[in-house]
Amino acid sequence: MSIGPFFVLLPMMKRLRGAELAKQQAYLETFRTATRLAKHMGHVLVISGIVLVMWGSWSWKSSWIVATVLIMFSSLYFLARAFSPKIRRFHEPGADQEKLVRELTRSIWIYLILLLAMLWFMVVKPEVW
Repeated sequence: MSIGPFFVLLPMMKRLRGAELAKQQAYLETFRTATRLAKHMGHVLVISGIVLVMWGSWSWKSSWIVATVLIMFSSLYFLARAFSPKIRRFHEPGADQEKLVRELTRSIWIYLILLLAMLWFMVVKPEVW
């Protein structure tokens, strides 16, 4: 639930490019809802991760946990800066909507890469140090 909505947003970005104002607003609202859902599911992910580390045999100093936490904080910072400001710029007069769609698409891919890297560390649990 934290990663999936962003894969749905990718094809929607193509439709957003040439959409009329009413459809554009619907797409942007879907985008906001998807990012909100991912953010709240991230809370569930963090809480369950904390519980699993506390009850499990892993140390907080394990390299894969440290790497996951670092990526998580990076993704939180990125999430806060990547989507909402760009969506707000859609409503500005004279906004270059084609450029904004490209920026949103690029942000989706960057965020997906961050989340998939975090998921890889959680699944594989590599000992880096």
